[in-house]
Amino acid sequence: MSLFLHKSNFLLRTIYPEFLWRLDDSEPVIYLTFDDGPIPDITEFALEQLDKYAAQATFFCIGDNVRKHTDIFYNVIEAGHAIGNHTYNHLNGWKTDDETYLKNVYKAQDELRVATTLFRPPYGRIRRSQALDLLDTHSIVMWDVLSGDFDTSLSPQTCLRKTIQYTEPGSIVVFHDSLKAWPNMRYVLPRMLAHFAERGYEFRAVPQLIYA
Repeated sequence: MSLFLHKSNFLLRTIYPEFLWRLDDSEPVIYLTFDDGPIPDITEFALEQLDKYAAQATFFCIGDNVRKHTDIFYNVIEAGHAIGNHTYNHLNGWKTDDETYLKNVYKAQDELRVATTLFRPPYGRIRRSQALDLLDTHSIVMWDVLSGDFDTSLSPQTCLRKTIQYTEPGSIVVFHDSLKAWPNMRYVLPRMLAHFAERGYEFRAVPQLIYA
């Protein structure tokens, strides 16, 4: 049985209103995001599927994976997708002191070598003190819909059904281009893209914010 919420609830959005949970719902637009890459074959599969629908997405990359798979990272950039910071070592902010956490975030930024104002905390877990520091220069991007592709107890069919069920105009949807999520993601992503494309939806990247 899955132990996570597929849909971010009102309480979470109320407690952390300064975080980005969803975007404008006046148009049929979905904001797909991918966490934890780049990973050989898996990230490339995601890029191929997105290309079939002229879909743009946001890839929240782990700095150490960028270091190990730089060529794939550049493929993401060349395909026109947005890049976000996901720390260097996928740190859990609740279990990491502020200084270590923030250094890890900025180390990842150095490895990305592209300007980005988008940050997503691994596991969605970040202390308020850490967030306050980052919010000076970053948009902390959470999600409206968590596909659950990382949950090995969740069948691909259930993962697809739940993701489609909860996705609405303006939804920020999370997938993972990771080894753990691969069995579900490879089933769900192409079918979700086809489902919403047939209904006239567009897929866009989360916009970068401009700070003074």
